Amino acid sequence: MYKVTLTEIIKKMELKNLLPDIDTDTITISQSGVNRIALQLAGFFEHFDSERIQAIGNVEYAYIKKFDEARMIPIYEKIFDSKIPCIVFCRNLEPSDTMLDAAEKKGVPLLVTSMSTSDFIAELVRWLSEQLAPRISIHGVLVDVYGEGVLIMGESGIGKSEAALELIRRGHRMVSDDVVEIRKVSNDTLIGTSPDITRHFIELRGIGIVDVKSLFGVESVMLNQTIDMVIRLEDWNREANYDRLGLDEEYIEFLGSKVVCYSIPIRPGRNVAVIVESAAINFRAKKMGYNAAQELYNRVTGSLNAPDKAEP
Repeated sequence: MYKVTLTEIIKKMELKNLLPDIDTDTITISQSGVNRIALQLAGFFEHFDSERIQAIGNVEYAYIKKFDEARMIPIYEKIFDSKIPCIVFCRNLEPSDTMLDAAEKKGVPLLVTSMSTSDFIAELVRWLSEQLAPRISIHGVLVDVYGEGVLIMGESGIGKSEAALELIRRGHRMVSDDVVEIRKVSNDTLIGTSPDITRHFIELRGIGIVDVKSLFGVESVMLNQTIDMVIRLEDWNREANYDRLGLDEEYIEFLGSKVVCYSIPIRPGRNVAVIVESAAINFRAKKMGYNAAQELYNRVTGSLNAPDKAEP
């Protein structure tokens, strides 16, 4: 199970820490959900998911203000005894001194954000879903081609990095070379990124390591990209029966999600970068409802089924 520290969340969301003496490095989050701590303020604790980050907005804050602080002390203590990771006050709302004292005694950080409650929760859940997502590392190259995330795979030395370099020269952007970290952020979305240590570097046999960001500029790289399609490079085999129409889709599976995969045979004289570009454009056209292979098939079958014209 993956975790993030509360310190990382504070930095990412630019939160104000009202109790800086509490060590937030030791507090970890393993769930992407965020709970609005409402029923608990009324004393109802059944099914309380105390492992989540707790948020307080205008509604909860107005409810607290209705009661005398002395009445709320037992509620505060029970909430903090539940071992919650923290409470975030939205819209720059701030807790009372009574709540601050109770939180400090129990070692629970109280944080403040200027964001609205809905916006804060949506942004935090999105970020946590990505950080806590199941992940794997695979050997390949990930590039952005016309807005499509293309993962190039194949045996070592077959020319993946060289193809990526040519794509970069043609104006496309690189995400990762050699090792791609894949995260499943939803049932339909896979995000690919690069390990920190190799980010923006390409290894070219015979030349060495190339810094893409320094050589081609910041517009030539990306931090992450969805994995929309896979190009598998393989050595040309005269006896193999390669798909020449593309009517049937082939898929490859990562973390339980299927991604369209095209097997491209490689031999001298084939421009791999142009083939990858064409595959990306064709894939994009299919997403927009146009399938060239199906169109050709319809024309051929329509021609065969058409009645012969009578001779004059």
